Formats: sequence, structure tokens, C-alpha cells
Amino acid sequence: MSIQIDWQAFTPISLVGGLMLGMATAIFLLGVGRIAGISGIVSSVLKPKNIEMWQVLFIAGLIISPLLYSLARPLPDIEITTSLPLLIGAGLLVGFGTRFGSGCTSGHGICGNARLSPRSMAATVTFMLFGILTVYIGRHVLGLI
Repeated sequence: MSIQIDWQAFTPISLVGGLMLGMATAIFLLGVGRIAGISGIVSSVLKPKNIEMWQVLFIAGLIISPLLYSLARPLPDIEITTSLPLLIGAGLLVGFGTRFGSGCTSGHGICGNARLSPRSMAATVTFMLFGILTVYIGRHVLGLI
């Protein structure tokens, strides 16, 4: 998968998305009292014991948001150049890492680090290092990426 950032088109307005994400996670924490960890929320909905309405609305928001965005601006083109088996393997490894690390980049990287959680800081450093190592090995050693 190859996504190119057009740095020539970057403007300060691009920071609005980050500010909105930060505000949304803070409002979510204050309003619902839960961390906006997407893997945990999706996992809880997939195990339908006690699904709460906020969980359904959260996931609906994840699905509807790009559709609403596309009304204002075109969505970026995505070109996947990696093989399907490699994508499946990568997805399984991400799922394993999310389960093993008790959370994902949104839960640890955004919410946990903002709360100065040592566990989240360690998790973020770990997944960033393994991500860098994976890309290096995949691209420079194995020539897969």
C-alpha cells in the first residue's frame, strides 16, 4: 500500500483534524467515562453480551464520517500495490499485537499518552519500533513492500 502525502498542499487547516480528534477523545472520556480505544469498542460489539448504545453510535460514526467528509472534499485515491496474502498476514499480526498489547494506537497512542499512562507510553514505543522494523525488513531485506 502506497500513500503519498502532498506536502505542497499541506496547510495549517490540516491541523484541524488533529484538534478535532483530541477534542473528541476528551469529550468522549468526560461524557462516557471510557477511553476511545477503537479495538476495544469494536471487540465489545462483536461479543454481543451487553452492547450499549454509545458503542453502536461510536462505530456508526467511524463508518459515516468518511461519507460526510466526501460531501465536502473528495476522498483520497488509495492504491494497494501489495499482495493479498501479505495484507492478510499483516492484518492478522496487527490484530494479534492489539490483543497482546491490550489496546491499539487510538487507545494507547492518543488517549493513554494524553493521560500520561506509563503502560500506554511503553505500548506506543513498542508498536512504533516494531512498525519501523517491519517496514525496514519488508522493504530492504525481503523486498516485499
